[in-house]
Amino acid sequence: MINQSSVTTFILVGFSEYPHLQPPLFLMIMTIYTVTLVGNVGIILVRRINPKLHTPMYFFLSHLSFLDICYSSVFTPKLLEILIVEHRTISLKGCMTQFFFGCACVITEMFMLAVMAYDRFVAVCNPLLYTVAMSHQLCALLVAGSYMWGGLCAVIITYTLVELSYCEPGIIDHFGCEYSAIVSVSCSDPSFSQMVCLVISILSEGSSLLITMASYVFIVVTIIKMPSKGGLRKAFSTCTSHLTAISIFHGIILLLYCIPNAKSSKLLVKVATVLYTVLIPMLNPLIYSLRNKDVKETVKRLISSKLHSQTI
Repeated sequence: MINQSSVTTFILVGFSEYPHLQPPLFLMIMTIYTVTLVGNVGIILVRRINPKLHTPMYFFLSHLSFLDICYSSVFTPKLLEILIVEHRTISLKGCMTQFFFGCACVITEMFMLAVMAYDRFVAVCNPLLYTVAMSHQLCALLVAGSYMWGGLCAVIITYTLVELSYCEPGIIDHFGCEYSAIVSVSCSDPSFSQMVCLVISILSEGSSLLITMASYVFIVVTIIKMPSKGGLRKAFSTCTSHLTAISIFHGIILLLYCIPNAKSSKLLVKVATVLYTVLIPMLNPLIYSLRNKDVKETVKRLISSKLHSQTI
């Protein structure tokens, strides 16, 4: 339990070993975080305003935007804080809370992207029955299932971390409470926690990738069989944004966990984690909005109506 630990506060090293990088990093991350909040809130508002976007795909996309807002807000404010203050600390309870919400958001987003792949599969392979197959009840069930699984996995892994003991000096060589960073400062045997984390990671990553890959195999087969080039182009355009988002999301996960655990690679691990926690939430609204006419038209209409109201 927590009261078994002699440490009540952790010290976050962050990027303190590279003081010359901290001011430009602060400005860059602050800018990205602002764009992330504006972009993702914009996606949610645009969907609510435009009746054309009241479809399953944009229902899932609005939840993806909500997850991106939550996930970036779990780590980014603390990262910005430790880039400008000298006392880079976080309480044990605060660390566990940060890890719980970060873990829940990552696993939920993993399955949300898989659900969106299934949605594209139904839209391309069975377009005539799309609205029937992707009913409001099924969409709500798929989203609720993603949140529940993400929350359950986060509770289990966090509980195994809470059961560990943490001793002085409690220095975390990271900018946040990432799993391997927390385990590294434990003074008790973390093997059970690591086994649980490995099983959940393989199960979650494997099943979400399996759903995604199976969906896109059927999509590719269907596209190849299409007789008209126009239909092929339209079907492909509906999937490219989602494929881009999936490739970035899973690509950075694989990069993060394939980096060798050595001192020389610690900076690379931190940079990869920054990309994962700060950059991905910003890219998702850009990826989906820049390739969508309805989204762009709604945004233009909002801006023009705002400008028109100001001139009156």
